[in-house]
Amino acid sequence: MTTLGTPLSPSATRVMLLGSGELGKEVLIALQRLGVETIAVDRYDNAPGQQVAHHARTITMSDPDQLKALIEAEKPQLVVPEIEAIATPMLQQLEEAGVVRVIPTARAARLTMDREGIRRLAAETLGVPTSPYKFCDSLAELQAAIDGGIGYPCIVKPVMSSSGKGQSKIDGPADVQKAWDYAMAGGRVSHGRVIVEGFIDFDYEITLLTVRALDAGGVVQTHFCDPIGHVQVSGDYVESWQPHPMSPVALQKAQDIARKVTADLGGQGLFGVELFVKGEQVWFSEVSPRPHDTGMVTMATQWQNEFELHARAILGLPVDTSLKSPGASAVIYGGVDAKGIAFDGVAQALAVPGVDVRLFGKPESFVKRRMGVALAHAADVDTARRNAKEAASRVKPRQA
Repeated sequence: MTTLGTPLSPSATRVMLLGSGELGKEVLIALQRLGVETIAVDRYDNAPGQQVAHHARTITMSDPDQLKALIEAEKPQLVVPEIEAIATPMLQQLEEAGVVRVIPTARAARLTMDREGIRRLAAETLGVPTSPYKFCDSLAELQAAIDGGIGYPCIVKPVMSSSGKGQSKIDGPADVQKAWDYAMAGGRVSHGRVIVEGFIDFDYEITLLTVRALDAGGVVQTHFCDPIGHVQVSGDYVESWQPHPMSPVALQKAQDIARKVTADLGGQGLFGVELFVKGEQVWFSEVSPRPHDTGMVTMATQWQNEFELHARAILGLPVDTSLKSPGASAVIYGGVDAKGIAFDGVAQALAVPGVDVRLFGKPESFVKRRMGVALAHAADVDTARRNAKEAASRVKPRQA
C-alpha cells in the first residue's frame, strides 16, 4: 500500500483501530499525519483515540456479529487490533474471505490475544527458551502444577489480560488462593484459565521493539529499536528507559529470538517482544503485535517513535529505528476514582529540564489507572529517569 489517498474522499486510505486507548491514540495521530482516514473503535464512548480520529464507533469488540457488521459497513482497507479482547476468529474469517487485511495478520492477532497461544508457539513450536510453565483451569490444578514441579516462587497470570492486570507472584502456599482470585478478577475476558510460570532469577527485563517493514524492493526486512528497560509493579509498567545496556552476546540472542517469533507471526508492523536477561542468557516472555506501553519512551528517544514506526510499516513505507537521545518515561496515575478529573502541576512538570507530558484524555479515572506519562530526554539514562519521575510526581490529578 504505497499509494495513499485523501481523507474523506473517494480515494481515502481507510484504517480501523480496534481499541483506542492511549497507544491507539498515538497510532491514529501518526496515521493522520500520512493522510490516512481513521476509524477509532472502543468498548466505551470518548476513548482517547476516538477524540482524535475521523470517525468514532463504540461496540463490544469481543462480539463477532457486532465486529463483522461494523467492518462490513465501514469497509476499511486495514484493521489494526490494539487490544486483546477481540473476536479474532471472526477477523480470520473476514481476512480469509478477502474482506479486509488484518495487522499484522489475523493469525497473529489470534495467537497473541491470549498467553497460551503465543507461549505454546514460542516454546513448543519454535523452541525458543522460556520459563517453565503450566496452564491451569482451576485452583486445584494451579496448586498441583506448583507442587508438581513449577515450585515457589512462581508467577500467575490470566491467559488474557493487558498491562499486567491479574498478575501476581506466589512466594508460598499461603499466596495461592489470593493469586487465583486476583487472576480471575484481572482477566480481560472471563476465561477461568491461568498460566503459572517458574520464576526466573533474571538480572533485568527488556522490551525489544521489532519492526517488520518493506524495503525498496518490496521485501519484508526486520528492524530493531535499542533495548528498552522498565520497572513493573504487580506486572504493570511504571517507568521505562532507552537504551538499556546489554552485552553484545545477550543483545544478539535477544534479536535472534525476536526475529524468530515475529517471522512466524508474519505480516508487517511493530511488535513489542518482552525478554528476561541474566548475564548472557535470554528467555522469551511475551509478544504483542502492536506498540507497547513501555515503548512510550520512544516519543522522547527516537527519530521515529514506535507509533510512527507501526503506521509506516503497516502502510508499506520505509522505517528508521535509530536512537535520537537517551530518555525515560514515568507513569502518571489517576490517584482518584472519578469522571472528568482535572490536572494540577502540569506547568511545574514541564519546568523540569528536557521533559514533555502526555495526558491521555481518558474520561474516567481510577486510583491505579494510567492517565498520562512524563517523558524526558537527557545526556544519559540516569538523568532522564530522575527527571521523568520528578515531572510525573508534580502532576496532581484531582476530582474536578
